[in-house]
Amino acid sequence: MNECYYDKRMDFFYNNTNAHTVDEWTGTQLIVVLCFGTFFCLFIFISNSLVIAAVVKNKRFHFPFYYLLANLAAADFFAGIAYVFLMFNTGPVSKTLTVNRWFLRQGLLDTSLTASLVNLLVIAVERHMSIMRMKIHSNLTKKRVTFLIMSIWAIAIFMGAVPTLGWNCLCDITACSSLAPIYSRSYLVFWSVLNLVVFFIMVVVYIRIYMYVQRKTNVLSSHTSGSISRRRTPVKLMKTVMTLLGAFVVCWTPGLVVLLLDGLNCTYCGIQNVKRWFLLLALLNSVMNPIIYSYKDDEMWSTMKRMICCSSEDKSQDRRSSRIPSTVLCRSTDTSGHYIEDGIIQGTICGKGHLGEKGSS
Repeated sequence: MNECYYDKRMDFFYNNTNAHTVDEWTGTQLIVVLCFGTFFCLFIFISNSLVIAAVVKNKRFHFPFYYLLANLAAADFFAGIAYVFLMFNTGPVSKTLTVNRWFLRQGLLDTSLTASLVNLLVIAVERHMSIMRMKIHSNLTKKRVTFLIMSIWAIAIFMGAVPTLGWNCLCDITACSSLAPIYSRSYLVFWSVLNLVVFFIMVVVYIRIYMYVQRKTNVLSSHTSGSISRRRTPVKLMKTVMTLLGAFVVCWTPGLVVLLLDGLNCTYCGIQNVKRWFLLLALLNSVMNPIIYSYKDDEMWSTMKRMICCSSEDKSQDRRSSRIPSTVLCRSTDTSGHYIEDGIIQGTICGKGHLGEKGSS
């Protein structure tokens, strides 16, 4: 029967796997790391909070797509919390941690990754079902969206807790990995392969949606008298969503590949030399997402800007917007995700699109 080492500190496992920790993280180097980490984390907290507040505040965002987008921002906010905890429990501190504290450190990171990944997958399925079934709006009600969001976090928490629940090497130290000294190599292989497969599935789904939207847009462009900007609206939104997915894949794939190599016990891959850089790259994903939201969606940016400036004219501006001619309103709503299908399926003029909005609200 194998001996278990639940009462050992992490230095025992680091020494067992010959894993390297940066004991020289002191003085200037430590200050620089903490300063950059603090700046990025503060930006993550503030920017993603603005995205969530914008979805709550602006009634034009009260649709399933934007609720899921807000939940993605919540996942990035949670990632900021995970990085703060990591920042003060890494380097020379790593070897002094208890097993439970180290599990908590890694579990927070795994939970944030899973929450973002599953959320993107749900967005992909929601967009695919809406567009491929030729529906103007998603069939998802607020109750269903709430259930989906709760399910996303339940899955994320469970996946983050799997090693703590037993899939670890505390009772079989010969199976320990080097990057994660109390994780089994078999778990790292499972974890990295699962995420990479989901990446591939989402890329395929979004490429299929993008090709469908572009094909429909090109067909309708020769039969409608709509403006060029209206014809480009479906493609523009899909570019926004695909940019989010692309940033996620680019930022997380290198780290997952490194984990896979570690799980396969590749001793000649030099993974210890690159792990911190790939972790920083993963951190940048939570920084990039709110920038993508605001850059790609004019309505999102204007809402966030009004909140930043704390304008006292919000209420009067909302009252004035209700008296703007329907053509202007239709133009502004073209940037919103829930109007993709309206432009693709019906190819209607601006006034009819506005009536569709009223009917759906």
